[in-house]
Amino acid sequence: MTQLLALTTLLLATAAYAAPLTESSRLAAVYDSILRARFDEAEARLDSACPPAPIEACLVLREAALWWRIRLDPFSRALDPKINAASATAIAAADRWVTRQPQRAEAWFYLAGAYAPLTEWRILRGERLAAARDAKRIKDALERASMLDAALQDAYFGIGMYHYYADVAPAALKLLRFLLLMPGGNRVQGLREMERARASGVLLTGEADYQMHYVYLWYEHDHATALRLLRGLDARYPTNPLFLQRIAEVEQDYRKDLTAARAAWQQLLARAEAGGVELAAVANVRARLGLGSVLVDIGDSTRAIETVSPIITSAPAAPYGAIASAHVIIARAAEHLGDLSRAITALEQAIAHAPRDDPERIRSRARAMRSRLGSANR
Repeated sequence: MTQLLALTTLLLATAAYAAPLTESSRLAAVYDSILRARFDEAEARLDSACPPAPIEACLVLREAALWWRIRLDPFSRALDPKINAASATAIAAADRWVTRQPQRAEAWFYLAGAYAPLTEWRILRGERLAAARDAKRIKDALERASMLDAALQDAYFGIGMYHYYADVAPAALKLLRFLLLMPGGNRVQGLREMERARASGVLLTGEADYQMHYVYLWYEHDHATALRLLRGLDARYPTNPLFLQRIAEVEQDYRKDLTAARAAWQQLLARAEAGGVELAAVANVRARLGLGSVLVDIGDSTRAIETVSPIITSAPAAPYGAIASAHVIIARAAEHLGDLSRAITALEQAIAHAPRDDPERIRSRARAMRSRLGSANR
């Protein structure tokens, strides 16, 4: 999933924000609402944006809003039918536009944008072959747009992302690229093109910064730059809980700075409890799970249990698999406290409450831990 993920959504922003595009300021306001996770506000702005903006633009942005909603709870499949339908509608409309006006760069931008969320969704769901085909369509459309209008500096971000990922992708994906007749990449050139677009693009910064933090995190191994990008996003869009969540995850999983991770999770929990983020109930649960895990790691197991127990009591539907995850944290905390019986009971509850598709492998992890604790308890 990680190999193609960052290639696509930025192309959506490129489609919406390149300078010569019709009513770019109206569309920028819509996209700002999406980045703030204010999806109802974005929908209301779309209703008045198109027209005068092209109808195809609003179709692409509606698709983008769905993808950002999925990002906030990626393992849930509740919105999968909607993003499939929205993508089909947007792609069909953009295809008709490029057929009508094949010399119009704007039309090719929106065609690239229409494929972008669908491609990322396919990567998330493990549909790599279909995602690779779509990525080639995106690249081809952007190159056509840039040939038709050299002033579209933002196009270099999408093209640069392709060049970068085509170079750093592992051997299996490079074989897939060869089979699809996709040319090779250039890591240095790609990074230069991406930075060029960030510097000279019109209104690409928010989406670009989010995608670039993965580049610096996964392949450049520059955790400080990744965090700087995320902190900038959180400062500009504090109502979107994803940016502060990612800060906490980077501190916890990459930098191994549990003190900083705890502070970030606590900050997200405080915002959620105060209603300072959108989808506050989901953010509250996400923050409790993250904070509970960190508390176990730093040895404050009693507080970890206190932190995640409200999740089990309230039994939230989202985020996906939250109840099972909370039971696993309680099991870990109970083990650290020496209460193996409670830990085993919590693991049995985790197995019982794990989602059927179990994307986070909660059942297998819980069973392995239960087996280990059962042996120790004999």
